[in-house]
Amino acid sequence: METVLPDFDAAYWQARYVAGRDGWDTREVTPPLRAYFDQMAVSRQPRILIPGAGRAYEAEYLHHLGFRQVFVVDVAPEALAALAARVPDFPAAHLLQADFFKLSNAPPYDLIVEQTFFCALNPTLRPAYAQQCGRLLVPGGTLMGLLFDTDFGPVQEPPFGGSKEEYRSYFAPYFDFRHFATATNSLRPRQDRELFICLKKK
Repeated sequence: METVLPDFDAAYWQARYVAGRDGWDTREVTPPLRAYFDQMAVSRQPRILIPGAGRAYEAEYLHHLGFRQVFVVDVAPEALAALAARVPDFPAAHLLQADFFKLSNAPPYDLIVEQTFFCALNPTLRPAYAQQCGRLLVPGGTLMGLLFDTDFGPVQEPPFGGSKEEYRSYFAPYFDFRHFATATNSLRPRQDRELFICLKKK
């Protein structure tokens, strides 16, 4: 009989943070994302969403670069509190303790940043994730980030792995693929195990 996994809720993630079971936390923005952020034009001030942001080192980095329309969403209050403590001038109104799948698309975002949120979801939600990303973006908006291209085996809790071919099927209905290949500058433990993606909303 196939195991039915839960939708990992706020209580689950809060408990993992409190227990220190946060192996996904790199304590810094990862090199592929940092390289992408460094070439972005601050003058445009795009609206940026980081779903399942965790402690949100990406938001911290973008904020210090001068981006002022960065929004982070997470269900666990500890995650958002960590960012607020590190970056006291980060706008409190941009810290969204909410369910990503219930976010409104008004106003829409120019960029969604994916960093270990997709792998934290119940895999049955992956098609809905791709659809919601498309819904939340402006026409021509970008979904950029990293996906694990590896098999973690028959695990019963996050992270969940997968393959490039599987992922392509989820995003193809909503996005054009600009970049969808193995990251060349991953952190050492993740080298050759993650995809860098840059997708444009159709």
